[in-house]
Amino acid sequence: MTATTDWHALESRGRWHRTTFLGGILAFLTLISAPVLLPYLWLVVKSLTPDNDVLGHAVLWRAAGIGALAYAGAIVIALLPERFGHRRAASLGLVAVTTLLAAILILPAVTLENYRFLWTRDVADTGSTRLDLMPSVWDAMRTSAIFAVAQVVIVVAVAAPAAYALSRFAFAARAGFLGGLLILHAFPALALTVAMFVQLHYMGLLNNLFGVILVMSALELPFAIFILKGFFDAVPWDIEMSALTDGATRFQAFRTVVLPQVRAGLIAVATFTFLRGWEEYVFVKTLLIDASHMTMSLYLFYVAQDTMGADYGLIAAVGVVYLLPVLILYLFTQKYITQMNFGGIKG
Repeated sequence: MTATTDWHALESRGRWHRTTFLGGILAFLTLISAPVLLPYLWLVVKSLTPDNDVLGHAVLWRAAGIGALAYAGAIVIALLPERFGHRRAASLGLVAVTTLLAAILILPAVTLENYRFLWTRDVADTGSTRLDLMPSVWDAMRTSAIFAVAQVVIVVAVAAPAAYALSRFAFAARAGFLGGLLILHAFPALALTVAMFVQLHYMGLLNNLFGVILVMSALELPFAIFILKGFFDAVPWDIEMSALTDGATRFQAFRTVVLPQVRAGLIAVATFTFLRGWEEYVFVKTLLIDASHMTMSLYLFYVAQDTMGADYGLIAAVGVVYLLPVLILYLFTQKYITQMNFGGIKG
């Protein structure tokens, strides 16, 4: 007798295995993501609520509940079978319910008072003289932007040709040079703080923004060169040889043929370098003494210190403003960052 296959049972079993597997993955990702996302939720909620512990905690729990509801609803909609023809309507319904709950439970408690530092320097009522001497937040943001962008320009301008040379040319001690890059990147930068302080003092660049830019650029270069070399390694030699055969110089081939091929790597390195410069605190705090050179990291530190940790709403609002440029930059560059790996270019 020939055994018959129960296709319906096999389909049900496969669907069950798929559901349990996806459920386990989602549960694992949720458990590891919640501790990361909750501090950001606290930061946003605290910045938009009055300095009242009872009300602030209530709004925080409401926001967490609404977020959990929206997250669970999005997962359910995503797991619906493909033959289900009302996914769009279900998504719109989830958005409508979430918006309605937020408008009823959260919106009445929202205030912009904590963001008063955006239009006035009188950010606290502690009587601190330091806050009176601080520059405005816009000056701090401009200094941070100059610091981070200048660091990006220097690092990319130096790392790209250096990585190209390491990728394309064979020379003595090339392997040792690559090993030295890894050692320099692994070396703890904090151990160099005193040495950098003394060196910049004798160079006349202490308490100078350009001096700190040079220090941070030097610290970021080993990592940038090592990563970009992997991208250059993945560029076929044939396309460069074709340009040279057609009469292009080596520099023209590098600029017009090779660089466009490693655009994702350049943008990824530039993004990481910008983030490193934007968030830098230790070297900025050590090497910039004058408050006129204050960056956003120092601004946040002094607000937290001089309010004595009493005005959490103000501190959270400064933190939100501090994070916004990073978030915007990531939204525009995430597709290039996801193409980055340590071996070169992903298609």
